[in-house]
Amino acid sequence: MIPAPDIAPLAGHRALVLGAGVAGLAAATALCRFGAAVELLEQAPDITEVGAGLQISPNGVRVLRALGIDPPEAGDRAEAVELRDNTGRLVTRLNLPAEPGFFLCHRADLIAVLERAMRAAGAHVQLLQKVEKVTLSQTGACVTTAVGARHDTPLVIGADGLHSRLRPLLNGEAAPFFTGQVAWRAVIPGDAGPPVAQVFMGPGRHLVSYPLRGGRLRNIVAVEERRAWAAEGWNQPDDPEALRAAFAGFGGPVPGWLAAVSEVFLWGLFRHPVASRWTDGEGRAAILGDAAHPTLPFMAQGANMALEDAWSLAAQLAAQPDDPAAALARYEARRAPRTGAIVGMANRNARNYHLRPPVAPLAHAILRMGGAVAPGAALRRFAWIYDHDVTV
Repeated sequence: MIPAPDIAPLAGHRALVLGAGVAGLAAATALCRFGAAVELLEQAPDITEVGAGLQISPNGVRVLRALGIDPPEAGDRAEAVELRDNTGRLVTRLNLPAEPGFFLCHRADLIAVLERAMRAAGAHVQLLQKVEKVTLSQTGACVTTAVGARHDTPLVIGADGLHSRLRPLLNGEAAPFFTGQVAWRAVIPGDAGPPVAQVFMGPGRHLVSYPLRGGRLRNIVAVEERRAWAAEGWNQPDDPEALRAAFAGFGGPVPGWLAAVSEVFLWGLFRHPVASRWTDGEGRAAILGDAAHPTLPFMAQGANMALEDAWSLAAQLAAQPDDPAAALARYEARRAPRTGAIVGMANRNARNYHLRPPVAPLAHAILRMGGAVAPGAALRRFAWIYDHDVTV
């Protein structure tokens, strides 16, 4: 753990955080470490996450360290990313730098270490608090829950995800649209494979897999293009046979992995606009994470952007503690362009994994050649994402 700051610029300031996901827990921790008194509301009876796997890249690792978290507490350091075709043949391998590193995490483990850091920092948590309404006044915000509890605060922070109660107050309602893609997620018993993320690319579909918890588990996310609509959300159970049928033509280790799937969840992938307003302009309200910029999973940056948002929000408030409106405006100005660019790249990346003949063999040949001639070039393409450091 890194030591708490010697100076607490937010001492005497209060904030109410909505949601105990990655964004909410990180924001509460960061605000407390800068001296704020933080209360967090979570609708669930416990701060838990069944979830599956996620990847923390160097931009997120830097935030974890700034929050006092040693990244290996949350997951395993990844060695590489391998792109393979649907037969299992290697297309190219991206070796990952050891420092600050990429980590393969079970979502529940990341939530657990963030919760410990938040409680150690001094945040107060109230569970079973489903938010029904948020209103703004001249002096702050009022949050009303489903059980009739009222929470008055000078600053409310919406880390309440896709179905945020605060985002529509700032932006109005915005209808997402179905992308024509669905995703299955499953966790199966692990194997002796190395800590490598593998992407198997096929016509109109792809499958991502990597080990979790030292190889005791294996995470699977499989995406298919199709017209049939599926509900948005991570917890819609589906028949494992549907997953196996969709990827029946894939080779390599994929058939064995899919044969081991006994429980699978399906969700529809929807595209949401990045929020046009992240704050209310008066220093009373701000949103972050999925509430501000839901993203498709094709850059593995959802959790990383949430971590960046959380630190940036707290740091800007700490830099201008007596002018929260200006601090939040600066937070939005810094975060909105970057997250918009990452969301846009995730949108485009989906197509790259789903190429069909005759384009796919040519594209794969180019990737193989590029990997042989300039092994680090593909990873350097994303340096603007991974090298970013919001903690300085």
